[in-house]
Amino acid sequence: MGELTWGSFFLGFLNFKTEKYVIAENRKLGISFRVFQICVLAYVIGWVLVFKKGYQSREETVQSSVITKLKGVVMTNNTETGLRLWGPEDYVIPPTGEQVFFIVTNYIETPHQSLGFCAESPKVPDGQCVNNEDCAEGEAVVAGNGVKTGLCLNSTGTCEIHGWCPVETGRKPLEALLSKAEIFTIYIKNSVRFPKFEFSKSNVLDTGNDSYLKRCSYDNDLHPYCPIFRLGDLVSRTGHDFQDMAVVGGSVGILIEWNCDLDKDYSQCNPEYSFTRLDMNLNSSVTSGYNFRYARYYKDEAGENYRTLYKVYGIRFDIMVNGRLFSGLSTYVQSSSSPGSGWAPQRYSETCLKATPVLSWLCAYGHPFGRRTFAPV
Repeated sequence: MGELTWGSFFLGFLNFKTEKYVIAENRKLGISFRVFQICVLAYVIGWVLVFKKGYQSREETVQSSVITKLKGVVMTNNTETGLRLWGPEDYVIPPTGEQVFFIVTNYIETPHQSLGFCAESPKVPDGQCVNNEDCAEGEAVVAGNGVKTGLCLNSTGTCEIHGWCPVETGRKPLEALLSKAEIFTIYIKNSVRFPKFEFSKSNVLDTGNDSYLKRCSYDNDLHPYCPIFRLGDLVSRTGHDFQDMAVVGGSVGILIEWNCDLDKDYSQCNPEYSFTRLDMNLNSSVTSGYNFRYARYYKDEAGENYRTLYKVYGIRFDIMVNGRLFSGLSTYVQSSSSPGSGWAPQRYSETCLKATPVLSWLCAYGHPFGRRTFAPV
C-alpha cells in the first residue's frame, strides 16, 4: 500500500495541467458572477480611484534652494561712538544671502581695544579677588577676558589680566538701537524640484515686469508670488512684538511648504508660509533671546593693532522647506499603458478570477459545472 502511494506521488509530478474554460449555461450562476463583477468594479472606480485617489503616487523628496536679500538703512546714535549709518552689509550676518541668517537689532560697542594689562570685569565671578593669592599668575579667567597676572587690584576688587583692554563694561540698551529695522524688507527666493516627476517651481512670479518686485509686498490673496516681507510683519506673525524681541534678540522659524497635486492646474501649486518663534522657553525667560560677540580689527598710523568689540543682539531667521507631490491621473494612465504595469486592471482581473472557484463551489452540488471544472484526459 505504501509503495503504491509513493509511486502515485512521484508520478504526479509528471502530469501536465492547463486551464479549462467551461461555459455554464446557468442563469443563477451567471447573474451572481456579473453582480460580483459590478460590485468590484464600483469599488475600484468609486472608492479606490475617485474618492481615495489610489492611482496617485507620492514623492516627499524635495530638492530646494533658498536665496535671501535684505534692504534698508538706519542711523544709530551711541553715546560712546556717536552717529553711525547701518546698511545690509553691516547688520546682516552672514551677508551672502543664505537660508539661515542673523540681523543685528541692538548692540554693546567697546571701541579702541588693544593688547595690554587692565582690570578684569567685576561681572566675571572668577576674576574677583581679595588678595594676590586669588589671582594665580598665568591662569586664564573662567568665562573672562584674559589671563591673570598674579596681582589683585584693590581699586576694583578684581584680578589684573593680560588681554584686550579695556574690557567690555557697557550695559545692554533698554531700547533697541536699530529699532527701525522693523520696516526693513527681506526677499526670500525659494526654488523646489521633485526629481521623480521632474517637476519644478519657484515662489517668485514669472513675469517680464522688472518693477513688480520693487513695489509689491507679500499677500496671501493678492500677491502670493511676491516673496518680499517686512521684518516687523514676520515677527508679528509669530505672535510676538518686534520691538520687544529686538532688545534681547530671538530666533524665528520660516517654514515654506509645497503640497502639489498634478491632478490640478500648475497654478494651483502654491507655497504656504508659516512662522514660529524658536527660542522661547516657557520654564525660563533667561534662555530666551539671541546674542554673540565679534570684533573688527584695524591698525593705527604707527602700525599698532586695535579692535572694536561688538556684543550684538538680534533676530536669527531659519528658513525650512518641506514638500509633497502627488502624481496626476495622466501620469497613472501613461504608466498603466506601459508593459508590465496596470495595477488596478490587474487587481480587478485577479479578484474576478478568484471568484470563479467560490461560485463553482457554491453550485457544485447537484450541478455538472462543479464536476466538469477539473477533468482528466
